[in-house]
Amino acid sequence: MPAARLAVLARTADPRAMLRRLLAVDAGVTGVNGLAYLLAAGPLGRFLGVGSGLLVALGVFLAVYAAGVALLASRERPPTLPVRAVIEANLGWAVLSLVALVLWLTPSTAGAVWTLLQALTVGGFAAVQYVALRAAGR
Repeated sequence: MPAARLAVLARTADPRAMLRRLLAVDAGVTGVNGLAYLLAAGPLGRFLGVGSGLLVALGVFLAVYAAGVALLASRERPPTLPVRAVIEANLGWAVLSLVALVLWLTPSTAGAVWTLLQALTVGGFAAVQYVALRAAGR
């Protein structure tokens, strides 16, 4: 995705603001997901066809991760190395979600669709964050 298209998506042409906004959206989506896993592990586990213990563990991880990404987003100039770590973590999450779906998990149909959509969303975050980081000259 060219930086010009990304600027439209992020509603700014300033590369640093673009990166910060994308990190903030990532933190918000990840945080909401983590809190949902924590607060509704039982019902979500039944609906998705996965154990509630797994959802609680993932919820804790996602909530902590979201807080870290939010901290980066709050910086006027997010440091390059931590932003790269977020991008790589997002790529890793997307790949592991797909691998888990194929090799380990036996979710319901809704759970399989959710896992696939989550992997695509997180992979998309990684892609747009990478483009924004490059546009910021880092």
